[in-house]
Amino acid sequence: MRHILLALPFALLPLAAAQAASHDHAHDHEHAHEEHGSLGTHEHGVASLNVALDGQTLEIQLESPAMNLVGFEHAATSDADKAKVAAVRKQLEQPQALFALPIEAKCALQESELESPLFGEAKHEHADHDHGDEHGHSDIDASYRFTCANAEALKTLELGSFFGSFPGTEKLEVQLIGPSGQQGAELTPKNARLSF
Repeated sequence: MRHILLALPFALLPLAAAQAASHDHAHDHEHAHEEHGSLGTHEHGVASLNVALDGQTLEIQLESPAMNLVGFEHAATSDADKAKVAAVRKQLEQPQALFALPIEAKCALQESELESPLFGEAKHEHADHDHGDEHGHSDIDASYRFTCANAEALKTLELGSFFGSFPGTEKLEVQLIGPSGQQGAELTPKNARLSF
């Protein structure tokens, strides 16, 4: 499923490095460990969003600290924590509600994949891909593939619903490959529109 997005982080490394150099501030919750498959560090309040549009195929990949989405990163043991994890998983299973794709683009979800140690999955697709670490940090990764019958109408992606659903996410670091080439963007609740 990740055939387009697999190369995305590597294709955009120079762009991400330039963008990171232009932002010289640190977040209180930033952690110095690197994560497999991401360009940055595990930073609460910040998630990465990779978007690739190739012909009629739109792929979206979200990588986020669990803290941003569920409000904690430890294993869900209490009933309240288990209910929160289940609710977040249900929200992530409805990407059309989180990523407002233009109706005229006629995009239909073809495939989705959710991964996190909080979801209690016993094994992962890649044995070396870990979504947690020795510091107790857990991530939630979500990948979606849409087929858009009228991809030319796909000019924007509205993420206001995403930020509204997950108020712990203060910023999305976006890497986009689309008809206009590759670009990077930083989206916030006040600036939640991604243009292709």
